Amino acid sequence: MYQPAIDLDAVTAIDMHVHIEVDEHGHNSLPDDLVAAVSKYFKADGPRPAIEAVAQYYRERQMAAVVFTVDARTQLAHQPLSSVEIARAATEHADVLIPFGSVDPRTGAAALDLASRLIEDEGVRGFKFHPTVQGFDPSDEQYAPLWGLLEKAGVPALFHTGQTGIGAGMPGGYGFRLGLSNPMLLDPVAAEFPDLQIIMAHPSVPWQDEALSVATHKPNTWIDLSGWSPKYFPAELVRYANSLLKRRVLFGTDYPLLTPDRWLRDVRATDLKPEVLPGILKDNAVRLLRLSS
Repeated sequence: MYQPAIDLDAVTAIDMHVHIEVDEHGHNSLPDDLVAAVSKYFKADGPRPAIEAVAQYYRERQMAAVVFTVDARTQLAHQPLSSVEIARAATEHADVLIPFGSVDPRTGAAALDLASRLIEDEGVRGFKFHPTVQGFDPSDEQYAPLWGLLEKAGVPALFHTGQTGIGAGMPGGYGFRLGLSNPMLLDPVAAEFPDLQIIMAHPSVPWQDEALSVATHKPNTWIDLSGWSPKYFPAELVRYANSLLKRRVLFGTDYPLLTPDRWLRDVRATDLKPEVLPGILKDNAVRLLRLSS
């Protein structure tokens, strides 16, 4: 069972958003046609690293990383990577990796059962959801039992928000509905489950103001800064990260599609204040994930 073994004094940052896109057997997290389209969209044609390589990559940079896949078996008709295997591999690299689980909310009772097992048997520290790719509305009451389970277990839920490059340029965008990732759909979840910590991933373009509205109104919501080079961050997001939300903004990259090396290089070109960066890079995540004793 996973137990973190991170030397918090030694690591310089905690990347809250790292995808495991291929397993040790070479199985991709997405269907092959989607993988090809995503690679073209992000100009990322290199091989996707498996979890062992991810651990070594972050170890070399004296960083820790939250790792996960997305279980979209219903929407994609594709077998997801195993969150159990990811958690067990993270256990072997507990000095740098923090496993999040993923379940497909559309599988109903099976999602609840798998989430319980991932928490109780594997020790995952949170869960990743992608409403657009998974094809569900997080505000729909049918998913309330899942949010209640996570709230009771005390583990955060990380939601993709804003536009996605997955399916971009494909006929009909692969059938994906962008509106399912409007952060305003997380507002009723945050209201009904006030002890569930909700992370809104990425600059939420075109709904950045909605994300900031939710985050300033609901103290159980957070924003991670993944998926975009910092030099493209909306000005309002930077302003709030420097002030009202400085304790609830989190470093994230979307690795392997965006590297921490580039993120750290490009953040120098932003107006993020030097005094808020330690919190964004590490301290806020330590508090959220309860990593300190």
